[in-house]
Amino acid sequence: MSDFIQLHILTSYPPGNINRDDTGRPKTARMGGFDRLRISSQSLKRSWRTSSLFQEALAGHVGHRTRLIGNIAFDEFKALKVDDKPALEWSASIAGAFGKVAAAKPKDPKELRLEQLVHISPDEEADLKALVRVLAKEQRKPSEDECAALKGNGAAADIAMFGRMLAASPKHNVEAACQVAHALSVHSIVLEEDYFTAVDDLNDGSEDIGSAHIGETGFAAALFYANVCINRTQLVDNLGGDEGLANKAIRALTEATVKVSPSGKQNSFGTRAYANYVLAEKGGQQPRSLSVAFLTPVDDEDMLFAATAALAEQTARFDLSYGACADSRYKLNTLTGEGNLDGLLDFVTT
Repeated sequence: MSDFIQLHILTSYPPGNINRDDTGRPKTARMGGFDRLRISSQSLKRSWRTSSLFQEALAGHVGHRTRLIGNIAFDEFKALKVDDKPALEWSASIAGAFGKVAAAKPKDPKELRLEQLVHISPDEEADLKALVRVLAKEQRKPSEDECAALKGNGAAADIAMFGRMLAASPKHNVEAACQVAHALSVHSIVLEEDYFTAVDDLNDGSEDIGSAHIGETGFAAALFYANVCINRTQLVDNLGGDEGLANKAIRALTEATVKVSPSGKQNSFGTRAYANYVLAEKGGQQPRSLSVAFLTPVDDEDMLFAATAALAEQTARFDLSYGACADSRYKLNTLTGEGNLDGLLDFVTT
């Protein structure tokens, strides 16, 4: 049986546009017959994974998502004084182990790029660079076995958490141990437009007193419900049984979920926020979201209080219908002062 850690989070963001759609407007979703503001799971995961908090806590155990594996090899070859032609050819062979290269016979470094992003671990990158040194010293191209051996040492914390897919080598795929739901506003929303202008500082107005630029951008404010589920058993397995690293990863991710905001339009709106309420649960029971608590939008003058009450009520209803849905729980509530960050981090890693 797997051990699960679930986080149910309420975070209030002021007016902003932290996650945009293809038109530049805030992302939305429709739930319960009402429009809701949305932050995609991809946006949340990237903001947490690339945050300085997460990177520093797991230094040496965080990989890169990139198309530039061939370019990493090429730069190493060039640093070792290998000529461009063999460096390009050999780099393409190395990159080809991870996916399809843009050009079979690249003529410049741009053609070394992979067609799809690949998540590569620090150990895999170190092995790649070690192979380059061998090839440069022996002045030869890599063998198929040498290229194939570069994959499979993917025990990085972020890969173990969020998984990876290598279409060219399915046996080296990693099943994600963490699932992140799209964050949705607990209330209905109406998007607004911010009309703005920019003034030329050096324009003295003698000829043209108008703005140098005029534009508009969509924005909205919302109280979001977010749900994160970590399969701790799967995470430890993904990390080769390293429980210490698994706990460090859980601790780092949990802290990031409550303190790190997506970066979209931050310079324009300054929408950084900490979580206002966190319900953490542990146990072997099958996970479930508490989003149904907000199927009917919250409509209350004290929205945060009403939302936390709705979560508590829905938790109790599930327990009544299905039996206890968790073995233990911990709350961090900034409204009442119940719980604290250290207590939350200790709870999820105990």
